[in-house]
Amino acid sequence: MVPAACLTFARVAEPHRTFWLLAEGSATLAIVLYAAAAVLLGARLLVVRRWWTWVAAGLALAGLAAHCWWFAPQVSGANPPPADGAQPLVVMTANIAQGDGDPIELVRIASDEHADLLVVEEITAADLADMDRAGLGDLLPYRVGQPRSESDGTMVFSRTELGPAERTDTWHDGWIVSLGDLTVMAVHPQAPTVPDLWSSDHAAVLAEAEDRRPDLLVGDLNATTDHAPLRALADAGYRDVGELANDGWQPTWPDNDRWALLGLAFPIAQIDHVLVGPRLAAIGMHTVAIPGSDHRAVVAEVARK
Repeated sequence: MVPAACLTFARVAEPHRTFWLLAEGSATLAIVLYAAAAVLLGARLLVVRRWWTWVAAGLALAGLAAHCWWFAPQVSGANPPPADGAQPLVVMTANIAQGDGDPIELVRIASDEHADLLVVEEITAADLADMDRAGLGDLLPYRVGQPRSESDGTMVFSRTELGPAERTDTWHDGWIVSLGDLTVMAVHPQAPTVPDLWSSDHAAVLAEAEDRRPDLLVGDLNATTDHAPLRALADAGYRDVGELANDGWQPTWPDNDRWALLGLAFPIAQIDHVLVGPRLAAIGMHTVAIPGSDHRAVVAEVARK
């Protein structure tokens, strides 16, 4: 009950501190914790009926109901279909983790997934050189952005020609670029480990989204749909493809041995996203592991309404 209550507090109160922002990103786990507590308390009530057990069981059920309500859009809700004959567009985003991820394997994944648009965060010059040697130029010949040191580099690669690019007003590189008559925002806001920069970056992303009205908002957003910035983007008309398509919870971070617990590594937060505006329909999404990276890649299929 204690860790579950902490997750609920983080989701409701949203304290502007690193620990609580990270906890809020894992709020979905409270469903499992509250459900387990409710089962155990229910079993105890069959044997000993104390007033505090009734209270605790009631709190567990209330917490479970709240988190299920917040989670429900991931698996239910209306999803307007694409227009008849609309050509699907496969959009992929991958944080390659400053050289830890395997860039050659990333090119293979993009090829296997038939990606039309690939956004790569934390790309270094060495990563880009390896990707080009692996045939990225033949697969996705058009690009904007440039590799950078550490976590700043963000690049966009496309199967079809891209228009002129403008940099977003965020700490890490981000880009606003046209893809035919579509507008794409490729973004990488600061992580919540620096709360003030995280908030200002997300404020900048929201302001630019409201001003430029992109059709796609893609990247490592360092936030889940439980965080206030993504709820604000949803209010502005930008929804996660997986959520719209009712594809359920698909966490993307952390996903390598650096974050292993008892020898097991498994992601607990969905912080990488493909968001669509009102002109695009969500067909589906899934995630793919990138060897070495602590992020899973997101592959989303969209089409015009």
